[in-house]
Amino acid sequence: MSADTNAGQDAAGASKSELYKALGNVSLADERRFRRRLAKARSAEALAAIAGDIDAAAASVVARDAAVPEITYPEQLPVCARRDEIMELVREHQVVIIAGETGSGKTTQIPKMLLELGRGRRGLIGHTQPRRLAARTVAERIADELGQGIGDSVGYAIRFDDRVSDTTAVKLMTDGILLAEMQRDRYLNAYDTIIIDEAHERSLNIDFLLGYLKRLLPKRPDLKVIITSATIDPEAFAAHFADADGKPAPIIEVSGRTYPVEIRYRPLVERVETKGGVKEIDTDMIDGVVDACAELMGEGKGDILCFFSSERDIRDCMEAIEKKHWRGVEVVPLFGRLSNAEQHRVFAPHSGRRIVLSTNIAETSLTVPGIHYVVDTGLARISRYSTRTKVQRLPIEEISQASANQRSGRSGRTADGIAIRLYSEENFNARPAFTDPEILRTNLASVILQMISLHLGDISEFHFIQPPEERAVRDGLLILHELGAITSKERGGAPALTSIGRDLARIPVDPKMARMLVEGNRLGVLEPVTVIVASMTIQDVRERPLEFQAQADQAHARFKDKQSDFLSALKLWDYIKDSRDELSGNAFRKRMKREFLHYMRIREWYDLVRQLRDVERQLGWVVRPLQAQSQQDAAGGGGSGESEYDADAIHQSLLTGLLSNIGARDGNSKEFNGARGTRFMVFPGSSLSKKPPEFVMAAELVETSRLWARDVAKIEPAWVEKAAGDLLRHSYSEPVWSRKRSSAMVHEKTMLYGVTIVRDRLVPYHRVDAEGARSMFIRHALIGGEWNRHHLFIDHNDELLREAAAVEEKVRKRGLVVDEDTLFEFYDTKLPAEVTTARHFDSWWKKQRREDAHYLDFDPAALIDDDGTDTSETAFPSTLRQGAVDYEVDYKFEPGDPFDGVTVNVPVPLLAGLDATGFDWLVPGLRLELVTELIRTLPKALRRSVVPAPDFAQRALSSVEERAEMRDELAITDALAAALHDIGASGINGPDFNPAALPEHLKPTFAAIDRHGKVIDHDTDLGRLKQRQAGKIRSSVSKRARSSETDTVTEWTTDNLGTVPETVTTTIDGNDVAAYPALEATRDGVKVTVHPTKAAAEASMTTATLTMLLRQIPVSTPQMTKGLPLRHKVAVDRYPHGGAEGLVEDARVAVIRDLMLSHGGPVRSPDEFDALVAEIKPLVPGGVRRIVVGLAPALADYANMRAELEQRGGPAIDDMRSQLDFYLPERAVTIHGAAHLQHLPRYLEAMRIRLEDMRLDPDRDADRQAVVDAARNYLEAKAATLPASRRKTRAYKDILWRIEELRVSQFAQRLGTPQPVSQRRIEKLVDKLA
Repeated sequence: MSADTNAGQDAAGASKSELYKALGNVSLADERRFRRRLAKARSAEALAAIAGDIDAAAASVVARDAAVPEITYPEQLPVCARRDEIMELVREHQVVIIAGETGSGKTTQIPKMLLELGRGRRGLIGHTQPRRLAARTVAERIADELGQGIGDSVGYAIRFDDRVSDTTAVKLMTDGILLAEMQRDRYLNAYDTIIIDEAHERSLNIDFLLGYLKRLLPKRPDLKVIITSATIDPEAFAAHFADADGKPAPIIEVSGRTYPVEIRYRPLVERVETKGGVKEIDTDMIDGVVDACAELMGEGKGDILCFFSSERDIRDCMEAIEKKHWRGVEVVPLFGRLSNAEQHRVFAPHSGRRIVLSTNIAETSLTVPGIHYVVDTGLARISRYSTRTKVQRLPIEEISQASANQRSGRSGRTADGIAIRLYSEENFNARPAFTDPEILRTNLASVILQMISLHLGDISEFHFIQPPEERAVRDGLLILHELGAITSKERGGAPALTSIGRDLARIPVDPKMARMLVEGNRLGVLEPVTVIVASMTIQDVRERPLEFQAQADQAHARFKDKQSDFLSALKLWDYIKDSRDELSGNAFRKRMKREFLHYMRIREWYDLVRQLRDVERQLGWVVRPLQAQSQQDAAGGGGSGESEYDADAIHQSLLTGLLSNIGARDGNSKEFNGARGTRFMVFPGSSLSKKPPEFVMAAELVETSRLWARDVAKIEPAWVEKAAGDLLRHSYSEPVWSRKRSSAMVHEKTMLYGVTIVRDRLVPYHRVDAEGARSMFIRHALIGGEWNRHHLFIDHNDELLREAAAVEEKVRKRGLVVDEDTLFEFYDTKLPAEVTTARHFDSWWKKQRREDAHYLDFDPAALIDDDGTDTSETAFPSTLRQGAVDYEVDYKFEPGDPFDGVTVNVPVPLLAGLDATGFDWLVPGLRLELVTELIRTLPKALRRSVVPAPDFAQRALSSVEERAEMRDELAITDALAAALHDIGASGINGPDFNPAALPEHLKPTFAAIDRHGKVIDHDTDLGRLKQRQAGKIRSSVSKRARSSETDTVTEWTTDNLGTVPETVTTTIDGNDVAAYPALEATRDGVKVTVHPTKAAAEASMTTATLTMLLRQIPVSTPQMTKGLPLRHKVAVDRYPHGGAEGLVEDARVAVIRDLMLSHGGPVRSPDEFDALVAEIKPLVPGGVRRIVVGLAPALADYANMRAELEQRGGPAIDDMRSQLDFYLPERAVTIHGAAHLQHLPRYLEAMRIRLEDMRLDPDRDADRQAVVDAARNYLEAKAATLPASRRKTRAYKDILWRIEELRVSQFAQRLGTPQPVSQRRIEKLVDKLA
């Protein structure tokens, strides 16, 4: 029987207690598993199965131990000299702090010492590194020293590569990998020893690991923890891991292989001698660096390393040094964004001297060979997270003392070194000893999520070396809440995770990135979102070498999308994927290099996508294949091609993780209003920077020279609303009523973290304030009628309200009808609380009206309180009668409104026959007020005898009412005067009252209405209204009296037109209306037309008769001017308006007109006309001759005066020219008449005298002119208040001639005037114009 068979039989027969003892030979993780199985095992078969598994597990431990080779140590390393001491401390203590300078060998030799101590058998020796590169290279170095390959006793696990086998005892890994393993192995049972290397870097992961280990160690007494650090505050680690008695963990310090460094301080100030003494002036930093390099080059051979805070400073310094043209000096930049090839130049062999210009990447991350000298500017960009703005800032700050010593130490690695610090020693001593750990200056959301996932309890009680500020923890929780990862409920002192939060905790990327993946899975775009998230996690694969930036930009332009940098990443992925499938490995690498795409970062991108897909499959998500563009589409460039993926869904997925990074464009500028009061611009490298959209989201907001948004995309506000949910803050303002929706609406403003998402959107008010919406529904719909109503009770109630409101209009008193609040109270008590809109009302009323159809009817008696006021038809009639016509009357109580008071509605055709007589009495209901106000219009002297006016009005009212029957013949003013006389108030007559001074509502308004009942014009002056509507009146009357009109005839005879009657009667709108026929002159003869007013008919008759007389009574111009003296004959021939012909024709018209009027005016029959012609025809030539002879001398003087005035100028001369224009306008004889023109010689003589006097005393002339101007201006001011037709009246024209007589009295008083004239007399005449 074989040995294996015997072993199996022995195990099969082992008892449970023996099996428990055997667990000491298996790994720690297996021991816990077997203990659970043994606790449940009851049968012999189960124990036998467990025994077999224990033997197999023990064999793997034996195999791991057997694989460990003989261990040797390089004695030249300082750490090896203290091997025994270190190993003794590890045996005796659970935690050991090893502080050693760079080059001491602690990173590679400590794991070997642990192997020698027997660690790494039952559990792995976990060795963490802050960077992937370090994890891989350290593993390779240790394996090489053990004489093995990777994966034997030494392996590594990084994000994209796992080289750990069953025989591996030492596992190098990044701290992130260990954090991820804690999700599956909370007690870290896979390890018997944990080494936290480079702990002095105090990254967020390191601080969390140290805190977690502090909590774990009491539960894992078998676990050893080794903390290795540079000589930077190791005491803090020791104190952190103090035992229960407060004794710190032991520290052992190991020296490094370094040389002494001389520190020189060269502050950037220059001492300048001035009159006031020595003055220090700041100098430029670049100049300081160049001077320092020159100083160090004088010390001997060796390369120089210069530290800067930014790439811009490096480029500026490169230019400054190159301008020096130093022989044999090579200037090399070094910063993180450089390509691999450019970074490798620093490590390549070289001849001569090299000056390396670097950011703080060369402080700890990289060791640059050959450095003998260091120039330290003392500045660096330190990443800091703002809890207020949620922005990762990169401000330039002064570095700490520890960082300054790290920099200067770089010059003592190979020989004695010199470090020049461009600041003073006092400044150095004033700086903080250490740089703030990352936990104090970064976002804690990721750490908090892991802590909640691991059920570590209250975050504030977690054992951090340096606890974060409370606001930073609060901020991290807020971000997790923003991502939907946690609830408001607590569990074990910490918030509970949602289903989304549990998924986020299992995805090994930033929670914001993980949230995008969760949403991408929900929206069915997981594959493209995975690619984008991976691209956001790594460094950009697109390179921009300093010397080939333009070429690189051109090569990358084809991948740009006009609306999204994220889609640009997808296009780039499509292209890379197609190229990789198309080309061989070497050809692909060459193409990527040629097109400025970083091959190693592409590989990293692929690896991360693969790893994320593995995680997604573990979560049970379905990864749909990405339907990408073809290479040909991608090469088309510029975002013109369309992929088959859903771009909107992709962006909505990304938005869930970037809600704090949204922005709304500020007007037409390129600046955006971001979350929490920030303002940013799109980074110039983005395809959206030149034409930014209205809303964007950004992968990150970074503050350098200003706040920039990197990797942005256009978004829609609706997406933000959908993604943000409860995070949105809504404000409501200005509720409005929507007639269309029949409901109250309110203006909603939606904001997310201070960014306005929706500025002014109408939303249903009842969802915001049901009580307010109900009130608005009652007031606007039920009371105001502003809805699409269809209920009978509304019409019933409206009619009752209209009847009640009409009473208020009549009696001119508000408050009689119940107010809106009373109506509101009625409906408020009737309607249930849930009725807030028309839809709700209809639903309720449909049921209610079946029970009581009159449930919402108003009570008429409750609508009005008339307080005993007479509101009857007698007091306020609906019509007023004049003649045989009843005119409708409207009442309105609205002071200031044109229709305030009583309005008489008059159809346009009836306007002509309407007389204002009688309407001044208004209506009985307003008569007491009318009488009272009329008394108040009396002159003061008369008014004294009838005060108080209301009392006398009350006493006189009955007497006035007795005379009301005579209102068609008796004016109200005359009736009131008589009534006052009846009660003893003597001396008051009707004309003493001033009806024009009455309040507007006591003057009747006449409204012209068309046949549709619409008011087209109105006025309190019936005459003005008739004048404005004359054309429509005429047209309206003509249409109805068309049978009385005729066509044009060339000669008026009894056979054609016959006698023209003075009136005809026609029916308009049921009323008999008088119309007035008259002759109307036409071009070819005359015809009969019908006019609405007698005045219009008479005017037409006069014009027609005159026209016919002119056609039949000619005169001879030569005969009229025959025998005139030569001087007069010349003046007549030069008459300014047509010469002799014009003057004679003007005189003929005037003479015939005057003769016609003097012989009885126009006639209405052909016989009368013939008789008129026969009578006046002989008289016409003599009349014309007399006018011509009388005007001829004056015309000669007129011409001379006009000529003389043309030679002169000035205000007075202009005034005299206007005189001449007034005297002889066109048709002067017809316009002025011979009676006025006979004075023309005297007026011209007065002008001549004025010219002579003006030369002697111009001031006196101006004074006289002022008197004339005052009279003329007084007339113009009055005329401006009168209708334009008043200027054609005789009274107005007479005043104009009075002003000419005033000129004579002012400028040539000796000539005399026909009657007394003065400025005051003229003003009195003007006052009488009306």
